[in-house]
Amino acid sequence: MLNSTLKKLGFFFAVFFCTGAFGQRADASLQIALLKYNGGGDWYANPTSLPNLVAFCNKNLGTKISENIETVDAGDLSIFNYPFVHMTGHGNVVFSNEEATNLRNYVLGGGFLHIDDNYGMDQFIRPELKKIFPETELVELPFSHPIFHQKYDFPSGLPKIHEHDNGRSQAFGILYEGRLVCLYTFECDLGDGWEDTEVHGDSEEKRLEALKMGANLIQYVFTAYH
Repeated sequence: MLNSTLKKLGFFFAVFFCTGAFGQRADASLQIALLKYNGGGDWYANPTSLPNLVAFCNKNLGTKISENIETVDAGDLSIFNYPFVHMTGHGNVVFSNEEATNLRNYVLGGGFLHIDDNYGMDQFIRPELKKIFPETELVELPFSHPIFHQKYDFPSGLPKIHEHDNGRSQAFGILYEGRLVCLYTFECDLGDGWEDTEVHGDSEEKRLEALKMGANLIQYVFTAYH
């Protein structure tokens, strides 16, 4: 069953890239999802962020992504329906062995996982990622990485949206056979910048910076292996 699921995801990506989220034949049936996980962390944080990011991408990149964001459990095979899954929160994260296996199969099958530390997740997510990829370490992406140079250019890498511990914003990745399968954004609060303006009171300039970086992420994920 697992092999057939992986083949299904591979076929989905082939069809997706041929019709194109960036092409006229794409429709709003394409969806992205928010990851629900165990451990007590607030996986549901930033409820307006993904709909706003999708709306920005549809307007500025010409994508045709549904603004209806699905929620998917870490261990649910329905995750294979979504080419892009976003994860956020402030606290504890726990993946069971079955969930870790499911997430691994998802990204190896062509899916992409974006993890955005909403502050307080770092000490918990790192050991859980080792369950998914015990043989691979998180590596910091260089400023030259294509993810920073899609439609919008970020020559200094990941923008700093919110300040917490006076640390610099960092983009870490997990690469498998040369492919970036997971992006972990740290000390940045990218998702906060995608939220409705009144939620955090960010300036329009700062919010636009976050949305542009998010658009780069979507564009990279959906076109990098066209």
